[in-house]
Amino acid sequence: VQLQAFGGGSVQAGGSLRLSCVASGRTFTSYAMGWFRQAPGKEREFVAGISRSGTSTHYADSVKGRFTISRDNAKNTVYLQMNSLKPEDTAVYYCAANYFSNSDYVLRTDKQYGSWGQGTQVTVSS
Repeated sequence: VQLQAFGGGSVQAGGSLRLSCVASGRTFTSYAMGWFRQAPGKEREFVAGISRSGTSTHYADSVKGRFTISRDNAKNTVYLQMNSLKPEDTAVYYCAANYFSNSDYVLRTDKQYGSWGQGTQVTVSS
């Protein structure tokens, strides 16, 4: 599956952004999806994941209550709605996908994902 992420930008603290990731190439509903981020000088970290069916989600503690992951299987798209943004959310955000047989399971580590998008920059100023 090929992935392309959109929607990054620069916002002030407290603002919102919505990232989109469009998948092509295979049956989108076969793939669990996730968002990761990498800040300069830091390791890539898990942000949020969603199951194939969309019924299960999981978030990093640092974004819980502020970010929401969702998917529209008819549009082959996964979204990350980011509210109440903080300067520490500044990073390049990547979407990821991997086939998984269990339709309600969320993949939570980067090693579990085999396909990655190109990344989109999110910058939050104080």
